[in-house]
Amino acid sequence: MNLLIRNARKHDKAAFQQLMEQEGKSMYKVAKAILKNDEDVADAMQETVLTCWEKIDTLKKDEYFRTWLTRILINHCNAIYRQRTRAIPEETIQETWFQETGYANVEWRSFLNSLEEKYRTVIMLYYVEGFKAREIAQILDMNENTVRGRLATARKKLEASYKNSEKTARTVKFERKTAFCAAERRA
Repeated sequence: MNLLIRNARKHDKAAFQQLMEQEGKSMYKVAKAILKNDEDVADAMQETVLTCWEKIDTLKKDEYFRTWLTRILINHCNAIYRQRTRAIPEETIQETWFQETGYANVEWRSFLNSLEEKYRTVIMLYYVEGFKAREIAQILDMNENTVRGRLATARKKLEASYKNSEKTARTVKFERKTAFCAAERRA
């Protein structure tokens, strides 16, 4: 990957294209967590690729390419999100998720979707993309302790949401069983 980055910095189109193809899934996941809309995600990714190509000379160290790319992507996502929320009230925005093997579990998507964007973004970067708290702090331009705090808060919220759904599932199961027993007695 370092060779590709070095070649891309020399404006080698093939190397840059290969880099973008390698990072495509990762970029999609991060953008989708923020925007939730495939058209907006595609716009953010396209703008990110263009910005990276134009500003590849500003990358200071090759090992920070992924962090640099993700920061640019998040900036574009936030710009699109702000523009969209000004144009469309949030109540009318339909929340959809893409289907991918890593997100095959509907409950996980539901729990993740229940988090506020600031927590969801940190969780996605940490658990799905594998960034460290220090790297997330650089990407999101915030204090590392803030990132750790958001991770802790998000974990607590996910745990509470899980426990609540587990309790609800048991209640529904009990109610169904009770209704079934009552129906059997009547018959």
